[in-house]
Amino acid sequence: MASSAAEDLLSIGLIEKDSNGDVLWTWCYPSVSEVERNAVLRKCGLQTGAHHHHNTDGAGDTRQISFVFSRFQRNWFYTNTTEVFEADHLCRVKQFALVLRARDFNPEKYETLCRILSKTYCKTGSTTAIVDLYLSVVTRGSCSTEENGTFLIKDFEQKKAFANANIKVIINTFKLETILIYTALILKKRVVVYHHRLDCLLSFLRVLPAFVWHRQNWDILYPYVDLNPEELDDLKMSTTYAAGFLDATIEARSDLYDVFVNLAAMEITVAAHAKDSFMMTKIHKDIALAMVRCAEDNDVSEHQTIKEIANKTKELLLHLKSLSTSSPSENREHSSRLVLDKLKEQKLAPALENFLFNLAVAEDVNFV
Repeated sequence: MASSAAEDLLSIGLIEKDSNGDVLWTWCYPSVSEVERNAVLRKCGLQTGAHHHHNTDGAGDTRQISFVFSRFQRNWFYTNTTEVFEADHLCRVKQFALVLRARDFNPEKYETLCRILSKTYCKTGSTTAIVDLYLSVVTRGSCSTEENGTFLIKDFEQKKAFANANIKVIINTFKLETILIYTALILKKRVVVYHHRLDCLLSFLRVLPAFVWHRQNWDILYPYVDLNPEELDDLKMSTTYAAGFLDATIEARSDLYDVFVNLAAMEITVAAHAKDSFMMTKIHKDIALAMVRCAEDNDVSEHQTIKEIANKTKELLLHLKSLSTSSPSENREHSSRLVLDKLKEQKLAPALENFLFNLAVAEDVNFV
C-alpha cells in the first residue's frame, strides 16, 4: 500500500493570505510548476473571496467551500482552505490553502489528509511538521497525530470513491433527457457543465463517469475549469471529457462541447455539429426508461442504480460484439470501414446504424 501512495501522491504546497490581503504560494515540496501554481491560485478562492454560497436554511449568511478538487495537466489538485485564528501559530496569516497534487481521483481520501495536515500547520506553524506527515504517508501509507488521529491509505479504496455517486439525483433532475448525458459518455463525446455554485458543479461532475461504469475512468473529468488559455489548451488535448465551468459564457463556446448541461437551469443542449450522433432509437428509450424507473424507486439504492445502468450497457455491448469478431485490424481507418460495411449488412434503421457505428468506434470493436 505504501508503494501505491508513493506513486499517487506527488507534492504538497501552501498558499497563504496575509493581513494585507496579499495571496502567495509560500512553500511546496518537492515542487509544483509555475503554470500549475497559477491554475491552483485561480481556484483556491483566496484571491477573489470566491466559492461562497448561501446556506440552505434560509438564514442568508454564507460560508466558504473549504475543499475543492480539480484536474490540470493530467494531475489532480486537492485544495483545503482554512481560516486562521489568534490562537493558531501563524502570525500575520489570515487564511491558507493546503494543496495536494496526486495522480488518482479520491476526494474523500485527500480531503481527510488535507484536514489533518492543515490542523497540524495551524497548531505548529511549521512546514517541517507537515512534511514529516506527508513523507510518512508516501513511505508507509499512513501518518499519526496526537490530536487529529491517524490517516491510513488503505481506508480509502479507489472503487469506493468511484461508487460515491448520487446518480439518482441526476436522473430525477433530467428524467428521460438523462439519456443525452449517457449517450455522450458512452460515445466518448465532450460534455461541458455550467453552474454558478462550485459545490453543485463538483458534486454533479464526479458522478458522470459512473454512467459508463465498465470503463472505470474518472480521468475524463475536469470538474473545475477556468476560461483561461492555458486551461482550455490543456482541456482540448483530450478528445473526450466532462468539464465544469462557473462562467456562464462557456455556453457560447460550442467548439468545446458536443453536449452542454446548464445545471442551474436544468437544461441539456446538443450542439448543432453533434446532432447526428444523438438521434434516438429504441435502445436509447429502453435505457432511459430503465434509468428513470430505478431513480424513482425509493427501494433501489444508488449502487443498484449504477449496477442496472452497467447491466444495460453490458447488454448493449454484447449485442454489438455479436456482430463482430475480436480480431484486431492494424489500420484503424480500414477497421472503421469494415464496421460500417458489417452494420449496413444488418439493414438497420439509419439512426440505429449510426449509433452502433459510433459506439463500435468508441469501444474499439473490430468487424472482419
